[in-house]
Amino acid sequence: QAQAVATGGGLVQAGGSLTLSCAASELSSSAWGWFRQAPGKDREYVAAISKRGDSTNYAKFVKGRFTISRDNSKNMMYLQMNSLEPEDTAVYYCVANPANVKFQPHFDSWGQGTQVTVSS
Repeated sequence: QAQAVATGGGLVQAGGSLTLSCAASELSSSAWGWFRQAPGKDREYVAAISKRGDSTNYAKFVKGRFTISRDNSKNMMYLQMNSLEPEDTAVYYCVANPANVKFQPHFDSWGQGTQVTVSS
């Protein structure tokens, strides 16, 4: 089982956009989602997408700004982020079965995250 790798982060100004990508072996076999962690803060749920991509879910703070999607033919998942705010600054991780991860405080399989920094 290959480790999940998130890419596409970077430095943007407030109001800007970024698209994150996630690659993992067997990504197409389950639901996936995004979490983030800012310095000094707990891990925070961001968004999730069902196995076939026919349903999505977002944290309340997203407020319509983000879109989660997937391409199962490529074992890829994406997070399009618009109208970014400084509060979005964090390391973003992609994980399988995010509904379960939310209830696992000692979850260890975060894979490779990507840094998003939003300047004011």
